[in-house]
Amino acid sequence: MIFEYSALITLIALTAILAYSFYAVLLAGQLSLAQMGLASLAAFTSTLVVPEEPLFGVIPPLVIGIVFGMSVGMIAAFILGLPVIRLRGVFLAIATLAFAEMVRIFLINQTWTNGAQGMSFPKLVGPVSAWIILILVAFWFWRLSGSRMGRAFDAIREDELAAGSMGINVARYRMASFVIAGAISGLYGVLLAYFSRFADPNGFSFVAAVDGLVTAVVGGVTLFIGPILGSVFLSVIPELQRTLGIDAGWIRPMISGVLLLVVILFLPGGLSSLVPRRKSAVKPAQNPTMPKLEPLPERGTEVVQLDGLGKSYGGVRAVRDVDLQLHSGEVLGLIGPNGAGKTTLVNMVTGLTPPSSGTGTILSHALTPNTKAHRLAKSGIARTFQQVKLFGRLSALENVLVGGYRVGKDTLLRRLFFLPSARRLEQELLAMASVQLERVGLADKAANAAGDLSYGDQRRLEIARALASHPTVLVLDEPAAGMNHVEAEGLSTLIRSLADDGIAVLVIEHNVRMMLQTCDRIVVLNFGQVIAAGHPSEIARNPQVLEAYLGSEGDNDEEPPAVPSANEQPEELL
Repeated sequence: MIFEYSALITLIALTAILAYSFYAVLLAGQLSLAQMGLASLAAFTSTLVVPEEPLFGVIPPLVIGIVFGMSVGMIAAFILGLPVIRLRGVFLAIATLAFAEMVRIFLINQTWTNGAQGMSFPKLVGPVSAWIILILVAFWFWRLSGSRMGRAFDAIREDELAAGSMGINVARYRMASFVIAGAISGLYGVLLAYFSRFADPNGFSFVAAVDGLVTAVVGGVTLFIGPILGSVFLSVIPELQRTLGIDAGWIRPMISGVLLLVVILFLPGGLSSLVPRRKSAVKPAQNPTMPKLEPLPERGTEVVQLDGLGKSYGGVRAVRDVDLQLHSGEVLGLIGPNGAGKTTLVNMVTGLTPPSSGTGTILSHALTPNTKAHRLAKSGIARTFQQVKLFGRLSALENVLVGGYRVGKDTLLRRLFFLPSARRLEQELLAMASVQLERVGLADKAANAAGDLSYGDQRRLEIARALASHPTVLVLDEPAAGMNHVEAEGLSTLIRSLADDGIAVLVIEHNVRMMLQTCDRIVVLNFGQVIAAGHPSEIARNPQVLEAYLGSEGDNDEEPPAVPSANEQPEELL
């Protein structure tokens, strides 16, 4: 029976390997259709180097073909990635599909490939070798999933902007996923050619690429065994139909299509979403051992200096000539009416928006139009966003683990060889993430998907994720939005404790009562310009600030409001 189905068993393995080439780019949120072009290029060029006999009497010809094919796939994917890696969605898919079509036409017009007639290959691949190689590929992705690189891929797939703000070089990791996909595509091309014993360029078609993509999507990208599950599902269904005697040409595809539609509609995460996750994978660390971290700058050290910073969009000047200083251990508030330019300013400070004029220094890095957000994040600046940017399909704990990217170490090679240091480093990062969840009051929700949390909890989780990077400068963009007064008071206490630890905190917030209670200094923006700066008591009495908020200077004959105490704030600004 095994020998009767050996071809099917081998094809299941090869189809899963092809699906892994799509899985590699889907992990990073990309849609590439270059895989069949890379596979055909590797398959046909391998004939130039694969010997008929073992090399030196020891190295099997298949091993030589695999190494060469994977190398060709990686190099070609890297060259292709240079011009297209910054494309997104359907534009990337079209560009990579065009590449695959160019490769097909190129190979058809070569004499050494025998053109469209194809060429013969010796049979070097059987079910045993195919499944051994598949297991090795699956093992690699298994060990990748819990590593620093794996978490970076997860973050990029969920939200590139948030990933970059945590120090992840999005372009570099997108290229890495491209190259990994190229290596697996080359592997698949060589294995398929030396299994089927014949190949022609037209066999590596768009239809074959769609089949590989569907297999990866049906299997799902939530778990490393997804491509294997998808391959088994899509390969066994036709065989079961044949066994049951369903041979009508239109019935078999219809049944397969209906089953495929059912999986996509009711299992959007793919078949792998049916596999239960280990509870230990989303539990906070018990008795945590914290990693050794660099000390924060001495209290009072200047960490942010802006001189005449401005941003223009055509004729609109969103921010004008802003001077600002921030010191370690200080809470600096940034307030102003809607549209005052507050978020634009902090986007420039964190490298998301290039300045149009002026100069700035952030943690000894000059702020220029070429400053990248991930580079500033690596130097020690972390932030939250006005619109919450969490990785909704990841758990709360996994979100915070991604936040620890800056202080974590890459453990992939250690994980491949099960070195004890890999587990130690991962446990230290887990401990730090657990501490931050506890600090914001979310330890009991560590296993909850971030997208399922309440809005207030999502705000706190975003802060915990930022704190996991051990920042020197923390930028909070409307952190109290959606919170009631009790939650806002708790947040105020948390922010003060962060400053006491030596972190420089820059806060944008519309809750003026909270800002007056929390901040050491406040800067007020209106129409992109600084209209007031100073101690909260001064800001509360400033006529320009009252006019900006109330739209009127009020009765000039009246005395200005008294300086508020800690528990009493001026009603004009509340």
